[in-house]
Amino acid sequence: MKKVYTCFCTDVIHEGHLNILRNAKKYGEVTVGILCDPEMVRYNRFPSKSLEERISMVREIPEVSEVVVQHEIMYDKVLEELRPDYVVHGDNWKTGPESCIRENVLAALEKYGGELIEVPYTRSEAVRRVDARMREFLAMPERRRGRLRRLMEIVPIVKTIEVHSGLTGLIAEKTVVQNREGVDQFDAMWISSLCDSTEKGKPDIELVDMSSRIRTIEDVMDVTTKPIILDADTGGLIEHFVYHVRTLERMGVSAIILEDKVGLKKNSLFGTEVKQTQDTIEHFSEKISAGKAAQRTDEFMIIARIESLILEKGLEDAMERARAYVKAGADGIMIHSRKKEPDEVFAFCDRFRAEFAKVPLVVVPTSYRQVTEKELAERGVNIVIYANQLLRSAFPAMERTAKSILVNHRALEADEYLMPIKEIISLIDTL
Repeated sequence: MKKVYTCFCTDVIHEGHLNILRNAKKYGEVTVGILCDPEMVRYNRFPSKSLEERISMVREIPEVSEVVVQHEIMYDKVLEELRPDYVVHGDNWKTGPESCIRENVLAALEKYGGELIEVPYTRSEAVRRVDARMREFLAMPERRRGRLRRLMEIVPIVKTIEVHSGLTGLIAEKTVVQNREGVDQFDAMWISSLCDSTEKGKPDIELVDMSSRIRTIEDVMDVTTKPIILDADTGGLIEHFVYHVRTLERMGVSAIILEDKVGLKKNSLFGTEVKQTQDTIEHFSEKISAGKAAQRTDEFMIIARIESLILEKGLEDAMERARAYVKAGADGIMIHSRKKEPDEVFAFCDRFRAEFAKVPLVVVPTSYRQVTEKELAERGVNIVIYANQLLRSAFPAMERTAKSILVNHRALEADEYLMPIKEIISLIDTL
């Protein structure tokens, strides 16, 4: 009997998958590949079921003869091993980021004379409802909140992009690109006090209060499913901070990052150019401990941000604080630097990892932007945050358009800078 292969990247079997399997069965004995967890994430499908559960789910389908684990998005290795006569897939991958996977399959099949069979994609109300229910399931606070911890177990480094509105949240949620390894996407979202304040035309001095910050979080949560890390600035008074922890945890925020400064907070990238006061180790540790005591679940994370390198106090001060903050209960450490070279961040990472093998480590490579995610992961970094790039790219684009209209007294010349409104609203899901 001929051998047929197809791969599933799903937690739910719907009529579209069954249609593929029925078609596949016509050609021979069907083997189904189940994409492993790390590749599921890269494919923009966060696994809500374990790999074992997904395997069991597919094994129960009558058309399936065998189930294997596919360890890479690209099919080279699995096709070389199984050498199926046919690969069956929906025809929805002919365009968009997935087209690179299709090209990879065709090239792999050509090596030994295999054939690709493409089944018309099932577009029905039932399939749409299943997809919508899965999005709603992943968006629920109790489902979203613990996902950051899970991601750190699954992927080499959690790629986090700044968002400051529902629309930028959709960009973070839905942007998928081709690369050498297949496809990739962002894993989490960062809601920054700098970007939140700037979007409102306010200075970044903790002027925008938590109730306003919460409205931004709600706007993002309404239209996305990915975990959220919140920039909590200094956290304010301990007595207030504990209530914020309860509120954010209940909303489904995965983590907050708390910086060890006091007084009128100024943006860290100003460094010693402006007056900035670092909190005492004792007081900041007390704030961490109070926040941890206030939370109700083990999923919510309080990450301590150390400003010692920003304030030019050196590596030893940063390490002393890291030890104290971990002892106080911090779920992770963020080390910040405004140097253009990553040397002092790398030095901290090496020292920190020598003492704390498992405590999550976070970096924000805004100034040392030449460093790759792979280099950071090799230093033991768990989360990388691209902290303000979406806002910084939007401002010059909007300013250029405004100037064009003023210069030309009409909108025609600005059209070359603009995306059609239809493409923008296509991001927005309808109920």
